[in-house]
Amino acid sequence: MLVKYLSATRMLVQEMFELGIRGLIFYSSAYAANASALLFKGRRQIDLGRVFIDGRPIFGSGKTFKGFFLGLVIGTLTGSIVGNSVIASFLTSLGALLGDLAGAFIKRRLSIKPGDPAPVLDQFDFMLGATLLSQPWNYLDPRAIIIIMALTPAVHLVSNFSAFLLKIKKVPW
Repeated sequence: MLVKYLSATRMLVQEMFELGIRGLIFYSSAYAANASALLFKGRRQIDLGRVFIDGRPIFGSGKTFKGFFLGLVIGTLTGSIVGNSVIASFLTSLGALLGDLAGAFIKRRLSIKPGDPAPVLDQFDFMLGATLLSQPWNYLDPRAIIIIMALTPAVHLVSNFSAFLLKIKKVPW
């Protein structure tokens, strides 16, 4: 009985590991797009410096055309290099960047300054966008999505701290 239980547990762990790897490969374009948009700061804001009806910036000064488009290119290239189709990589990258913009919009409505943390929102806005835009075109097992969503806060923490150490971000979170 114990041998049967251990065998079943081993198979489950192996299956979860494989789903996690598939998820990391699939979402590599989202991670790359989101991170590289930060690296390629531009001058021209996506919201053109305009404010919303509440008097606050629409997205904020950190969201630029240069960062958006270079993030889209880097994300698409990354996804293609690891074996995803160009279309899936493009849609996953675009979804990640649009999700990040949606997160910035929400943060401005909540009077959270650009760069200041918004736990949960910061970790999942880009992943939600990537998932919503890519899944109709390239199905990923929902269990892989759940595994990646569970790993994303740790990935986010490590990438933000690394960006802080490299003086790309002003704060380590």
